[in-house]
Amino acid sequence: MESSNSQKFSKNFITTAILIVLFGVFLIETFMGGSYDLNTLIRMGAMNNQLVVIKGQWWRLFTAQFLHIGWLHIASNAVMIYYLGQFLEQLLGHWRFLIIYLLAGVGGNLLSLSLGSDATIGAGASTALFGLFGAVIAIYLANREVPQITYLGKQAIALAVINIALDLFASGIDILGHIGGLVSGFFLAIVFGSQYLRKYHNKLRVLAAVALIIYVVFCVHQGMVISN
Repeated sequence: MESSNSQKFSKNFITTAILIVLFGVFLIETFMGGSYDLNTLIRMGAMNNQLVVIKGQWWRLFTAQFLHIGWLHIASNAVMIYYLGQFLEQLLGHWRFLIIYLLAGVGGNLLSLSLGSDATIGAGASTALFGLFGAVIAIYLANREVPQITYLGKQAIALAVINIALDLFASGIDILGHIGGLVSGFFLAIVFGSQYLRKYHNKLRVLAAVALIIYVVFCVHQGMVISN
């Protein structure tokens, strides 16, 4: 039993590390004033367009994905990250998984910067989580002849669509961050490919990289306009 648990950990140690960091940061939030306290969120790196652009605090695009607002928020994200990480980390490889997760989190926050409200305080790993959905979908489209991948891909599509549909009727949800994360994760998975499965043709990988560059440039350019 001990060797089995050790082997499972070695296969998904990045997923485990991400979850440890998320809960560790949440505990720090709690001790610093509470995860619902706006001052605490701001001090710890929550997303806010005005602070990013006017104050030049671009690092918030990265740090916001490690913060959460309330136990339900972190619990729901952690469950889905754990579920997706069980198979996706092995398909992508440890470091591809980590890179796609982190960059998709930034990519989701970029779309919020570009088109979202400038007064909003945003936080949560859901931008990165939706990036994992996008990565699964990209792998599925390149490996539809593999039954297990087809099943996982269809699940990811269904979960992404259902969650975005629910976002339309829920208040306080950053739907732009979710869509941005989904798109970023999709293109990033095309660029980086899977460790074991079929990769996209090099021309498509280059096109995906170009699409990502255009996406970043558009979001930054659009996000530089702050409305009062």
